[in-house]
Amino acid sequence: MDPNVLLKKDMKEKQELVNIILDRYLPRKDEYPKEIHKALRYSIFAGGKRLRPYLTLATYQMYKEDLEPITPVAAAIEMLHTYTLIHDDLPDIDDDDFRRGKKSCHIMFGDGVALLAGDSLLVNAFELITYAGIDDALKVQFVRELATDGGIKGLIAGQMVDIESEGKKIDKKTLNFIHENKTAKLINICLRFGALAGKAPAKELAIIEDYGNKIGMVFQIVDDLLDIEGSASKLGKSIGKDAAVGKATFPAIYGVEESRQMARDLTEKAITGISQLGDKSLRFRILAEYLLNRKS
Repeated sequence: MDPNVLLKKDMKEKQELVNIILDRYLPRKDEYPKEIHKALRYSIFAGGKRLRPYLTLATYQMYKEDLEPITPVAAAIEMLHTYTLIHDDLPDIDDDDFRRGKKSCHIMFGDGVALLAGDSLLVNAFELITYAGIDDALKVQFVRELATDGGIKGLIAGQMVDIESEGKKIDKKTLNFIHENKTAKLINICLRFGALAGKAPAKELAIIEDYGNKIGMVFQIVDDLLDIEGSASKLGKSIGKDAAVGKATFPAIYGVEESRQMARDLTEKAITGISQLGDKSLRFRILAEYLLNRKS
């Protein structure tokens, strides 16, 4: 069977596991106060690929077969990721009317409800981690690390510098700071959590994290390229906005061709690195190529 077909099948199966946990955990949309619960469910179940939780589950499965113990952690990461999307779309941040092919949360429910929906997903993600079937010490570690990489030392720092850099000429160091923090750290921590929960040896954990850092940057570069060359119908969001508002992107600093070559080089290095883990790295080799060539 085509490796990409196998990957998509694997992703779909793990997506369904995450959706089951999210559906069980989140309040029903008719629970009081209804509006916030409708907004939460609207955004969480809007059709995302669930890439980040997939990375956690797939990495864990390199070492353990039963996914149930770690699935709440994977679902928690998806909650945190969705919060970032809701807040990104708000008028005071990226001001986007569409997300995942549907109207953004604030367009459907208003700015205030969207802000609270994002806040809820962020805060409650940490609660969901505590329900995982892993050692208590590891739960505490995951809460701390997710707060660090998702907070002012990571994702929020990247977002802040991204906002400050709009319409300005920035250097390559600043560009890397933005996207290492805004995108790559959260992607990398997904793999790290799966490996730690699966009790990966230290040497293998280092290889997995190096892979995570590289595919995290590839994901961002491809995102930047798709904003120029992609299709709004496939992406499920507006295109051409980065250039319109002077966003700090790889094509803006390096140009389209050099950015594309950077993505290829990083992908090749990621595959070479993860291949050190032998047969159990197969899905990650396929995934790296998939992320490089994705159209949405």
